[in-house]
Amino acid sequence: MDLATFWFIVLGVLWTGYFVLEGFDFGVGILLPVLGRKNGVVGAAAGDAEKRRRVLLNTIGPVWDGNEVWVLTAGGATFAAFPHWYATLFSGFYLPLLLILVALILRNLGFEYRHKRGGDEWKSRWDLAIFWGSLVPAFLWGVALTNIVRGVPIDAEMEYTGNLFTLLGPVPLLGGLTFVALFVTHGAIFVALKTDGPIRSDSRRIAERMGLVTVVLAVALLLLLGIGDGTAASWATTVVAAVALLGALQANRAGREGWAFLGTAVTIAMAVATYFLMLFPNVMPSSTNPAWSLTIDNASSSEYTLKVMTVVALIFTPLVLLYQAWTYWIFRKRLTVAHIPEDVQPGRPDQPLQRVG
Repeated sequence: MDLATFWFIVLGVLWTGYFVLEGFDFGVGILLPVLGRKNGVVGAAAGDAEKRRRVLLNTIGPVWDGNEVWVLTAGGATFAAFPHWYATLFSGFYLPLLLILVALILRNLGFEYRHKRGGDEWKSRWDLAIFWGSLVPAFLWGVALTNIVRGVPIDAEMEYTGNLFTLLGPVPLLGGLTFVALFVTHGAIFVALKTDGPIRSDSRRIAERMGLVTVVLAVALLLLLGIGDGTAASWATTVVAAVALLGALQANRAGREGWAFLGTAVTIAMAVATYFLMLFPNVMPSSTNPAWSLTIDNASSSEYTLKVMTVVALIFTPLVLLYQAWTYWIFRKRLTVAHIPEDVQPGRPDQPLQRVG
C-alpha cells in the first residue's frame, strides 16, 4: 500500500470518528426542543422543562468540544495530504462549508452563554441557536458528502464549475435528510444511555420512531448511490450498516441502550466506509469528464510530506485517543433532573453562576 492510499484510509477513519462522536452531539441539539419540554413526549411524566434541558446539555457538556477536534484534524489532514482535493472542495463548496462553520459557531456560543444570565427569554434564544446550529451542519454534511460521491462538475484545471444549486439535487438532499434522521436516532439513544427516569424513556421512544424513518431513508439513499457507484466492498458495508441499524432498534426496544448505541455507531461508521469505498480511487469525481476527476494520485502531496505526516500521526494519535477515552470514562454516569441544582439568582454576589448547561 502506498502512502497516498494510506492517507485516504486515514481520512476515512477521521471522518468516521467525527460523525460517530459529533453525530450524537447534533442529535441531542436537534432534540433539545422536544425532549426539553415540560411534559416530554406524549405520555411522559411531567417535569421541570429547564432542568430537562440542562440534563440534555450536560450529557454532551464534557465532550462536545473534544468531538469537534475530529473535523479540524480531518480538514488539516486533507490540506496536508491532498492539497488539490482541499483546494477544489473548499472553493466549490465554499457557501455550504461557510454555513456549516457559522452554524457550529452559533451552537458553541449557545453552549457557552445560555447559563451566563437568568431569564427564560435569554435561554430560549440560545436554545434556538443550539437547535439550528445542530440541524444545519447535520443536513449540509449529508448534502456535501453525497455530492462528492456522485460527482460534481470539475474541469481539466481541477476547478469546480457549478454553483450552489448544482449541489441541491434530489439525491444530495436525500443524503442530507438521511444524515439528520440518523444523527437524531443516534442522539436519542445516547441520551437514553446517559440518563434515567422520564427523559430516558422519552429518548427510547423517540429513537424507536426516528429509527424507522432512518431505515427507510438510508435504504433508499444507499441503493441509489450503490446502483451507480457501488462495488462489492461498498455493498458489503451497506449490508452491515443496515443490519447494525436494525439491531440497534431492537436493542433499544429491549432497554439495552449500550448495545443500541454501539449499533448506531457501527451504522454511521459503515455508512462513511460505504461512501469512501464508492469514491476510491477517486477523491472527487468529475461529472463533466471522468478523466478530469481528482484521484489519490493526482491530488496528493509529495512522498516526503506524506512520510512526515505518517510519523507525526503514529506518535500523537494514540495519545489523543487515550485522552478522549479517559474523558468519556470519567463522565460515564447517568444523569437525572435530581442531579441538576436550582438556578442561581443573577446579580447575587454570594451565588456565582454555575456552568451546568
